[in-house]
Order: sequence, then structure tokens, then C-alpha cells
Amino acid sequence: MKKMVFLAILLALSIVGPVQADAVLVLNSEEASYSILSRSGRVELARLPVGREPHHLLVTPDGKEVIVGSTATNELLVLDVKTGERRRVVRDIIDPYHLGFSPDGKWFVTAAYRLDHVDIYRADDFKLAGRIFIDGLPSHMAFDADSKTVFVTLQQTGRLVAFDLQTQAIKWNVKVGEAPAGVVMLPDNKRLLVALTGADGLVVVDPKDGSTTGSLQTGKGAHNFFPKGDGRHYFLSNRVEGTVSLIDTQDMKVVGSVRVPGGPDCMDITPDGKELWVTQRFLRRIAVVDIEQMKVVASIPVGKSPHGVLMLKSGAAGTKLAPVRAASTAADQK
Repeated sequence: MKKMVFLAILLALSIVGPVQADAVLVLNSEEASYSILSRSGRVELARLPVGREPHHLLVTPDGKEVIVGSTATNELLVLDVKTGERRRVVRDIIDPYHLGFSPDGKWFVTAAYRLDHVDIYRADDFKLAGRIFIDGLPSHMAFDADSKTVFVTLQQTGRLVAFDLQTQAIKWNVKVGEAPAGVVMLPDNKRLLVALTGADGLVVVDPKDGSTTGSLQTGKGAHNFFPKGDGRHYFLSNRVEGTVSLIDTQDMKVVGSVRVPGGPDCMDITPDGKELWVTQRFLRRIAVVDIEQMKVVASIPVGKSPHGVLMLKSGAAGTKLAPVRAASTAADQK
């Protein structure tokens, strides 16, 4: 039996050697694996093991690698940004639930959701500069444009905290609402948007002092943001309601909405800007949304509790592969 499992892993690794040029990477957080999918074929090509409880991922500042946080094994898995192939492992990164690089590429920050601390590392060698213990389930993060401050949400205590990256000191710690999760700094560097998963929308926060300056109702369980790419509009997943809202951040209003069942969470947009891919945490699937129509056009089976998603950079196209599992059509959506 063990031999068969080993051979299956080797086969999967050989499959993704030269993956297709339009590959998508999805983290299956409760299955200790990641899926590689074909964007054009809308099928899962391979599923590979990765530590335990992988939740979030991001591209390195040089654009060459993808970093996956394996929370329960306290390590980072480093993948090739074009193929999704495993390159190396960075160990002793404690409970890396959410990850972020400062805009200047100098700092790497992790939020330890399970162990209640925020770690600030030097990005060039992952050397720990400071660990700040703080109660409340540190969740998501955002940076200011000057790379001086990182803002972290605390889901359990309903707070948003600003940390000085250079000194690792707390600048301010304020109550923002029930179960804050996703947070994003707008391009003007003057407004933070914070999604309230315990409520039905977002709040607008002044990064200077943490004061709340506005709010917007979007949907129950507002959870995570993703930029549309025009500097003005952002998508927001409403996990409990099962929708994704499109927000105009200039006029601060919802200008579009699409039903995405099954706990919509993390998102990414295809390079042509035409599709939004949304992980469906409770359905073991990832939805494909036609942005112009604001309509789900496909839903692809993946692993258990899919969380982070990333469009891999185009590489040399590989051999055509038989799908592991194919997508359903929009007609299958309820």
C-alpha cells in the first residue's frame, strides 16, 4: 500500500514538471495538498502534498517564486512561479497562517492565527527581527505604501492593530467591528478597508490613528478582498451569504454582485482580466466568474477546504494531460 502511494506521488510530480502555460494553483487547507489546474481546460491536472494546513500564499518580490505557508508544520514551501514545482523548504517559520511582503521588499510578515503572535522577518534571509504576542487570532494583513507599517486584523477581539516594521512596536490598537478578516490599503494610502466576517460589510479606517471614517453593507460574512486591477474597484467575498460584491472605492458603493455558493473566500483574476476565480471553502471547489457578466460560468472540483488561489505565470506549455476531475458548467450552479 505504501509503495502504491509513493508511486502515485512520483507520478504526480512527473506530471507537473512541464505544466501547461495557463496553470492555476489552489491550496487545499484541510487536505495538506495543493492542486494545479488548467485555466483554459478548467480541470485539475495534479494534486501534490504540502506540509499541513496550507492556507495562504504569495509571490516573492522578485516575481520568481511562490511561497506557501504550512501552518501546522511551521514552514514555508517555496515553489517555482511558472510550474508550481517544489524548490525548497524554509523551516522554523512558526504558524505562518497569513503572509505578506512589504512593498519595498525589505520585510516579510506572518500572522500566527493559531498561536496569537505576529512575526516580522528580514525578507532577504527570513531572519526574525521581532515576534509580538497579541491575543485575538491575528488574521489578515496590509501594508502602507511607505513600508513603514503593517496592519493586522484580530478576528476574535474585533480589533485592527498597526505595527511599526522597523521597531516592531505597536502604533495603535483599535476596535473596528465583529470578526475583522481581510484588510486592504487603497492606492491613495489614506484609507484602509476592513471586512467584518461577523457582520455584513466593511468599515473604512484611517491608517494614521485607526479611527473609523465610514462603512458599507455588502453581504453577510464579508471576508476577503481582491483588486479588480483598475485602482478603483475591489471584489469582496461574503462567505456566509455566498456572494461576491464589486465595490467602487471612489464612491464607496456596491456596483455589482454575483452569487458564489459554498463559502467564497480567496480570489485571483486571470491575466486577461476577464475571469475571477474564487475558492469555495465548503464545497471543495473553485468557481470561475465571468467578470463582464458577473456570472459563475464553471465550478472545478479540488481538495478539501480550498483556500488560497494564485494564477501561475506563463511558462513553456507542457504535455496535454488527462484531467483529474473536470469542471461543471454554470447550469450546475444553485
